[in-house]
Amino acid sequence: MLKLALSSLWARRLTATLTMLAVAISVTLLLGVERVRTQARESFASTVSGTDLIVGARSGQVNLLLYSVFRLGNPTNNVGWDAYQEIAKLRGIAWTIPLSLGDSHKGFRVLGTSGDYFKYLRYGRNQPLQLSEGRPFTTPFEAVLGAEVAKKLRYRLGQSIVIAHGAGNTSFSLHDNLPFKVVGILAPTGTPVDRTVHVPLAGIEAIHLGWDSGRHSKSVTAEQALAQDLTPKTITAFMVGLNQRILAFQLQRTINTWLSEPLMAILPGAALQELWSLMSVAETALSVIAGFVVVAGLIGMLTTLLAGLNERRRELAILRSLGARPLHLFALLALEAAALTTAGLLVGVLLLYGAEALAMPWLLDRYGLQLMLSWPSERELWLLALVWISGLVIGLLPAWRAYRYSLSDGMSIRL
Repeated sequence: MLKLALSSLWARRLTATLTMLAVAISVTLLLGVERVRTQARESFASTVSGTDLIVGARSGQVNLLLYSVFRLGNPTNNVGWDAYQEIAKLRGIAWTIPLSLGDSHKGFRVLGTSGDYFKYLRYGRNQPLQLSEGRPFTTPFEAVLGAEVAKKLRYRLGQSIVIAHGAGNTSFSLHDNLPFKVVGILAPTGTPVDRTVHVPLAGIEAIHLGWDSGRHSKSVTAEQALAQDLTPKTITAFMVGLNQRILAFQLQRTINTWLSEPLMAILPGAALQELWSLMSVAETALSVIAGFVVVAGLIGMLTTLLAGLNERRRELAILRSLGARPLHLFALLALEAAALTTAGLLVGVLLLYGAEALAMPWLLDRYGLQLMLSWPSERELWLLALVWISGLVIGLLPAWRAYRYSLSDGMSIRL
């Protein structure tokens, strides 16, 4: 019976192929949305790893997370350097990473930090930062570029770059009297680190020497700047690593009630979950749209089978005359629907992997989204099983109609 069903589909291969492709494309879209949603969430959640607390001026935890980790937006206030040093000496703190934002370079954010940034910052599954070229900065006027910055701007080691005041794509206030030398380029991480220019905190202080009411003197030379005290007065935020994670809530409470200035400490994991929940509406909408596309594909298959059934009534009547029973006709149509659905699933999965392999470099380069080729997850297998069962159920309608056709009905000619 299966051989007969396949032969029947081959005899109508053009229609069958188009029907199968409709199912395949809908399956590709369904699994593609599910995979992008899942891996985007994993990539999103792994932007920062191994950091127990992030401390900044008192505001909302999502706002603090956005500007400290994702380099989006601006802080409501800064953190005093004295408060940072006092907190860094608290019992239980293993390391801290100071962060200073506010400048940019050709549309990319500039981050002032210390050498501990390259030593302690982790992403993904506790992966450390790696340099693809060069070394970390050691003097105030050296810079380490994120992978995307170096690629987009085609920078190489030894080149000089000029930092602009402000975080916009265009700035008319350039710190061109104190350029920075590129001494290192980080390996790609798929995180905002790739789109960041890293410079020392002392360098940030140096380029702002002589500022008065938002204006600065461009006559300051590198030698004059180095002769000054370049200790920061304020920073934007800082990351904290603890000796024991059980101390996180205790230290969070201590920092949130800091007396000398209003500060806030957040747990990165909790803040990431809150931020992701804000985007859950779009996530749900994509899944619903993909589900409707699958339904449309299956309805198209049903329409094709029903339309073809009316044209095949004489063929079915001949099968009846050759000894086929109504149950045989029922099985024939059900097997055809199962074959189309199965082929659609297989082709859809192949299209998914092909599209994913082609899109991976583009998504990483343009959006920083790191996809990975992997076997279908348990949820994806459940979705495939659901589509397959739905295809079988839909195939029962034309099979039932074929079952009810009688020999005399199939051989008669209707006027």
